[in-house]
Amino acid sequence: MNGYQAPTTPIKPPQISEMFQKFALAFKTKTFEFFADEEDANHNSSDGFSLLDSTEDFITDQKVVVIKPDPPPNSSSHHRTIDTQIAESLISSVFATVSSFEASYLQLQTSHVPFVEESVKAADRALVSHLQRLSDLKRFYREVLKNPDSEVGSGLGSFWEAQVQENQSRLRILGVVSNHLQEEIDEKDNQVSSLRKKLAEIQWANTKLSKKLSGNLNSPCDLLLTVKVFHSVLHDACRATHKFSKILIGLMRKAGWDLDLVANLVYPDIDYAKEGHTRFAFLSYVCLGMFRGFDSEGFSLCDNEALCNGNKGTCSLKQLLEHVSSNPMELLSRDQNSEFSRFCEKKYQELIHPTMESSIFSNLDRNEVVLNSWRSLSIFYESFVSMASSIWTLHKLALSFVPVVEIFQVERGVDFSMVYMEDVTKRCNLPGQTKVKVGFTVVPGFKIGSTVIQCQVYLGGSQCKG
Repeated sequence: MNGYQAPTTPIKPPQISEMFQKFALAFKTKTFEFFADEEDANHNSSDGFSLLDSTEDFITDQKVVVIKPDPPPNSSSHHRTIDTQIAESLISSVFATVSSFEASYLQLQTSHVPFVEESVKAADRALVSHLQRLSDLKRFYREVLKNPDSEVGSGLGSFWEAQVQENQSRLRILGVVSNHLQEEIDEKDNQVSSLRKKLAEIQWANTKLSKKLSGNLNSPCDLLLTVKVFHSVLHDACRATHKFSKILIGLMRKAGWDLDLVANLVYPDIDYAKEGHTRFAFLSYVCLGMFRGFDSEGFSLCDNEALCNGNKGTCSLKQLLEHVSSNPMELLSRDQNSEFSRFCEKKYQELIHPTMESSIFSNLDRNEVVLNSWRSLSIFYESFVSMASSIWTLHKLALSFVPVVEIFQVERGVDFSMVYMEDVTKRCNLPGQTKVKVGFTVVPGFKIGSTVIQCQVYLGGSQCKG
């Protein structure tokens, strides 16, 4: 172990608790075997003394100690006895040396992270000396067994000296562990300080942006009133509409509805290109229903459209910021008479009339939730509120533009135009193809000044298949 060389690669920090568990088990076993060898060597000659001459059998694989009964008082065997004081001193010295070895071993491990060459070498030398001490104790034990009356035990030291040495080793171990834990605490404190600093910087930046945004409310907001932002919000609204339509179709199918028949009632005599395209009819029914009244300031909630005083764009922008800063589910539960809550009620009554609701929900299995209203089924309810919230947000954003955003849709039978329309099935988006007629509008289009966001349509003819 002398001549220790520094490692050339980074060393992983030792896991002290796991290391000690393995070390303690291994060292106990080796210490037992260390002295058990001498007992086996002197067993046939009946030499030994009562404290160290163990009468135990160790079953290696099972880790079980079987204690033999003590020999009868009048046994014919004759054992040599060791002075009690010497025996106590020897046992105490063994335990003290083991504790010192454990402390030095821990010191060796901790000296690697960070690597300190001098500390590693010092711990290495200490380990060698403790092993040499154990070897001396073994030799002393052998000599005492041969001649209990010799003076060889005079240099062993007293029982109390060994106790002091063992306690000092334990204090060294506790000191090393304490220092290691303190280093971890200091590291965590540094991380907390760094995170708090980053949090303060983020909060400062948010405050600065909030003040900048608030200061621009009296004029068009350059950050929000762009075609890119409007198109992004429209995309979110379309995704929410698709999700709700999928849930609604699933409930209809579970209730035993003939979906092809229902689609034909919504848009009669449509030549669908593929089986399953009837879902676009349901999507159109939901989407156009939710956007109905989009061009009015109050979304046609009441006859009086003068809902705010002052500049209409500024008022709508304030309402937009207030709405997006809150959870729509919490808004409904907090105030069921609010403008947004009345919007949700109105749109639900337009889309899901009582007869349709009763037919869908009354046919659910008896072990499912019995619905008394549209708020009873959480998934259905939350998807509807999410869809309504996204369209409500888009409406307030549209009113904030100057001039306001215009909405349009295409009637059935109109020639398909790649400028204003987009085929929802992506079948007829290439120039130079045969003209076809529009079957129905799925998602309405929008005009933002001179910019057009195409409406999505389903084509009624079959000329664009491919």
